Amino acid sequence: MSAAPPRGLSVAVATPMHEDGSLDLEGLARHVRRLIDGGVDQLVPCGTTGESATMDPEEQRRVIATCVEVAEGKVPIFAGAGTNSTARSRKLARAAREEGVDGLLLVTPYYNKPSQAGLDRHFREVIEAGVDLPVILYNVPGRTGVNLEPDTVFRLAELELAVAVKEASANLEQIMTIIRGRPDGFLVLSGDDSMALPIIAMGGDGVISVAANEVPDRMRALVHAGLAGRMEEARRHHYELLPLMQANFVESNPVPVKAALHLMGQMGPHVRGPLSPLSDRSLERVRKTLLDIGIIEVDT
Repeated sequence: MSAAPPRGLSVAVATPMHEDGSLDLEGLARHVRRLIDGGVDQLVPCGTTGESATMDPEEQRRVIATCVEVAEGKVPIFAGAGTNSTARSRKLARAAREEGVDGLLLVTPYYNKPSQAGLDRHFREVIEAGVDLPVILYNVPGRTGVNLEPDTVFRLAELELAVAVKEASANLEQIMTIIRGRPDGFLVLSGDDSMALPIIAMGGDGVISVAANEVPDRMRALVHAGLAGRMEEARRHHYELLPLMQANFVESNPVPVKAALHLMGQMGPHVRGPLSPLSDRSLERVRKTLLDIGIIEVDT
């Protein structure tokens, strides 16, 4: 089994695409190098921000292989392999292992709306499929229509390969319940940038971040200050970056962050349907935010 995910800053890697919707793997390689140079602790490709829902299995393989090749073992890679099909998730998990990842991110199945028993069974069947990789459970009810409840997390955390949960429910009481009741060594990671510092303050272990695509160094400073107990410093970084965290969700992720990265000269703004380009009003908000917090120096 590969190492467990580190505490700290993980980045939900955005996937550059050409205007026709095809993968821009050269752009991805440049982006990954920039993220590593910016000090991220872990890469998480093929998640929500990476637009995995509109990738076919071979495209996911190519994205993961590019990340693994560029990273050269400098940081762990936990690749998204979750779908709303248990059988398909097992196949993606095996493919990710073959490409050399360190672990997996498994989202709760979307659309199907399984019961807690169904969620438990789904995760167990993927985890026990012989892939032998550590797994981060991913709870994002706003995207999937189902909530992974604390008692289900606790049952799954008894599995050796279930090492963390990415919590994006925005339910602080639920997250505190998980932190209070989790077994030793099981990590609780924020799935929302704006909740990263509150969750760390409550005993959480870091964040899988969208904003780290834009400002990996500044997000690292926030997260590591919080984990080290330097709360005044962490709060300063948090409030400086809060407008960016909010602007990144002015429309559906990853449309705003890719628009921001385009304004920064880092990648094209292109997303796959059914997502559509950022509206003019939202683009102006993103542009103003980047100017106001010093990410771009002139109006682009």
